[in-house]
Amino acid sequence: MNRNTVLLVDDEKEIADLAGIYLTNEGYRVIKAYDAAQALRFLEENPDIRLMVLDIMMPGMDGLTLCRKVRETSNIPILMLSAKSQDLDKVMGLATGADDYLAKPFNPLELTARVKSLLRRFLYLNPMNPQGQGQARGAGETDEEVASVRGLVVDRRKHTVSVYDREVSLTPTEFDILFLLARNKGSVLSAEEIFERVWKERYFESNNTVMVHIRKIREKIEDNPSQPEFVRTVWGVGYKIEA
Repeated sequence: MNRNTVLLVDDEKEIADLAGIYLTNEGYRVIKAYDAAQALRFLEENPDIRLMVLDIMMPGMDGLTLCRKVRETSNIPILMLSAKSQDLDKVMGLATGADDYLAKPFNPLELTARVKSLLRRFLYLNPMNPQGQGQARGAGETDEEVASVRGLVVDRRKHTVSVYDREVSLTPTEFDILFLLARNKGSVLSAEEIFERVWKERYFESNNTVMVHIRKIREKIEDNPSQPEFVRTVWGVGYKIEA
């Protein structure tokens, strides 16, 4: 049975309880917090927390501020929840460091599916987690664990990124996108292809998730994000890393 720990942060107790029931039934250990201060305390007291489900609209410190604060010290996956479905709200959540976004009201089965997907990527890519060690890799992946392009090195075995020997910390989703581009250096990948290969979901035309994550990646790896050396935009087509 799965015993990964998930932190649910939502001031609406009924929603937290409902999500908690479904996640517990899937074998997760669930910790519930009803405000940001409580969430930060639980994160400090429970180093085994592997993922956070975080509501944006909370009294006091809101979810966006809490997400930024967590990202100062941790790269655990963060699934953002919000009653708002506007693109701007989604962009703001992703821009603060969230890995994925789910609008309320949500289907609890979709919530558990998103949690499974985020944890699978995080634990597989991060060898520092005991749960992620020793997992089987797909056929043919062994020779593609390290992607190197000029001064950029993306190592999937160690889950590390370095730019001219400078260590860079990425979220699991940012890492997936960068590794995909680096492994396909010289090729242009559309936002649709990136989304479907990383998220394993169907892409919709209005989806700007990839664009937001690309921007965050550039802020972390580029000396000048407005004139990127590595992740370049091919207007009207997609993104690529030059060989």
